[in-house]
Amino acid sequence: MISLFCTVSAQKSLPLDTLKLKEAKDMLADDYGNLYIYKNKDFSFTKYDSLGKQLGKMMLTVPYKVQSVQNPLSVPLFSENAQEMKFVDQNMNEIQRIDFKQKFGFIKMAYAEDLQQLWLLDDSTKRLIQYNFRNDTTINSYPFDIGFDDLMDLLVFENKVYILTRKHIRIYSLKFEKLFEAPLENGKRFRRENDVILVMADNSIQKYDPEKGMVKIFEDKDAQIVDKNILSYFEIKANKLYLYNLEKIKETKQQQEPETKQETAPSDTKPPSEQTIGEDVEKTDGERKESQEKAPETTIQKLLEDTSAVQSAGV
Repeated sequence: MISLFCTVSAQKSLPLDTLKLKEAKDMLADDYGNLYIYKNKDFSFTKYDSLGKQLGKMMLTVPYKVQSVQNPLSVPLFSENAQEMKFVDQNMNEIQRIDFKQKFGFIKMAYAEDLQQLWLLDDSTKRLIQYNFRNDTTINSYPFDIGFDDLMDLLVFENKVYILTRKHIRIYSLKFEKLFEAPLENGKRFRRENDVILVMADNSIQKYDPEKGMVKIFEDKDAQIVDKNILSYFEIKANKLYLYNLEKIKETKQQQEPETKQETAPSDTKPPSEQTIGEDVEKTDGERKESQEKAPETTIQKLLEDTSAVQSAGV
């Protein structure tokens, strides 16, 4: 599978110093090509552009989990140790902080649905809490008695609760009915692209398909960290950063298809259930392009409006 992604026309090495990547605990890419490196050694969170120029840096005092950088003007970070969530802007300056200690028990994981609502897993009461932090009100509270020890990430979308542990992905209804479960090794976090739910693992990216279950769309077993944005896959391998452009992957496959058709007899055509990962990537790319065209929330204007709403709420 990795041979597809390592095609010369699809792969590009980005000019980020290996010293900046050597101790990276996590890497994220926003939809404008900026990169974010989190280091657990010194709890630093640094933003770079695609040429490796540093755009901002935060020095944190305790570990934080970066939820997503899809909105680079308001990036949410959660700390179980500090029992708080903070939002930072495009220059890595803190614009809002939410303290959970005074209002809740012990929050094991928090998910920022938007710039008003959080979903909180309270370990002390075994409840899932829908909380509006703009006006400091609890909207709903649901009994949710799951194992919290190996929890890696949380996402709530369309009345479904996605739970990622060290070894599984599980999907529940808000009534705590288990809707789906599958093994998934070394999962790190969720990413939602419109109605598509993705899981980032150490060296692979998988997509949840309601009919097929978990579908692997990218993998490199030699990679240290992988991520994606709407245009590309990213990976750190041997302390170097590589980009795989979805458009170029598609073009490479289209160029190879005529030769494949000539060499393959019609009787040997694979059924849909045996399609290659490359075909799945192509389909995924088409979905990404369609999603990008239909999603006005990814525009700069929308991001600026959302950030103004957060800043007006006060830090």
